[in-house]
Amino acid sequence: MKLLTYTTNGNTFRVGILRENETIVDPGKAYCAKLRQAGQDRAEELSQALLPSESVSFLANGDFALNAAKEALAFAAEHPDDSYVFKKQDVKIGAPVLRPSKIVCVGLNYRDHIQEMKRELPKFPVIFAKYPTAISGPTDPIPLNAHLTQKLDYEGELAFVIGKTGKDIPEEQAYHYVAGYCVANDITARDMQKRTIEWTQGKTLDGSLPMGYLVTKDEIPDPHKLEIKSMVNGEVRQNSNTSQLVFDVPKLVSFLSAIFTLEPGDIICTGTPGGVGEAKDIFLKEGDVVTVEIECLGSIENKVLDLNK
Repeated sequence: MKLLTYTTNGNTFRVGILRENETIVDPGKAYCAKLRQAGQDRAEELSQALLPSESVSFLANGDFALNAAKEALAFAAEHPDDSYVFKKQDVKIGAPVLRPSKIVCVGLNYRDHIQEMKRELPKFPVIFAKYPTAISGPTDPIPLNAHLTQKLDYEGELAFVIGKTGKDIPEEQAYHYVAGYCVANDITARDMQKRTIEWTQGKTLDGSLPMGYLVTKDEIPDPHKLEIKSMVNGEVRQNSNTSQLVFDVPKLVSFLSAIFTLEPGDIICTGTPGGVGEAKDIFLKEGDVVTVEIECLGSIENKVLDLNK
C-alpha cells in the first residue's frame, strides 16, 4: 500500500492511497460510504475514528487502520465515486507524514559516502534533527535562499516511518515498530552546516526534506537490498545500494529507542550514499531538477527555486 497526503483545495491535507492505475482513494471517505451503504447511522464518526484523515493519527491506529483501509480500497474498486476517488493530476500530493513529533537523520551511514568524505567508520550512529517545517511533497520546489547559503546540496536517502510507540526496542523486534519506507532528500546547506560544530542550522531549512509515498513494510521484505540513485538535471550523481548502510534499520530502531521514545509518525532518514555535491564542490542552483529514486519505492523530483528572484 502506498500512503500519501493530498488536497483538492490547497488547504487541509488528508490521508490518501495511491492505486496502480494512478488514482488516489481517500480511505476515510470510502469507508464512510461503505458504512452508510450498510445502514450505519454513525458512519462518519466511526470512519473518522478508525481511519483519521490526519497522517500521524492514521499511523497510530496501526493494523486496525490498515485493515480498514484495505476494505475501503475494495469498496472503492466496486463502487467508484468522485467524492473519494481522484485522478492523480487533479490533486496536490504532499508528504506521507506532515507533522511528526520527531525527524531523526543519520549522518555518515553509507560506506561509500564515508570513504569519499575521508572519514572513519563511526562506532555509533551520528544523529541530528530536522523539523516538521522542513517537510515537503514529492514534486514541491526546493527553496534556495542565497542570503543564507551558497552551497545547497542534495542527499538522496531511504527513510522509514515509525508505526507504534516503543522504548528500548530489541533489534529482533524492530520491524514490528516500522510502518513503512519512502524516498527522501535531505537537502543541506553545506556552508551553514560547517560554520559551527553542530549541524542543525544547515540541515533544517524550510522545504529541505522532500518525501515520496510511504510504502507499507509488507511490500518491502528487505529494505537493505534496494538500489538508490540521485540525479541532477538527468545526470546520475549518486548510484548505490542500501546494502552499503553501516547501521541498518533494526540497529537504528534499537539505538534510537534506547535514547528516546519512538512514536507513530516519527521519520528516520538513514543517511546518504557517495556522490554528494560537497565531494565534488558542485552545488545546486536555480532551475536544477533533482530526482531521487529507490527501487520498489518510486521517485521524487524537485526543482530548485531561487527565493530572491
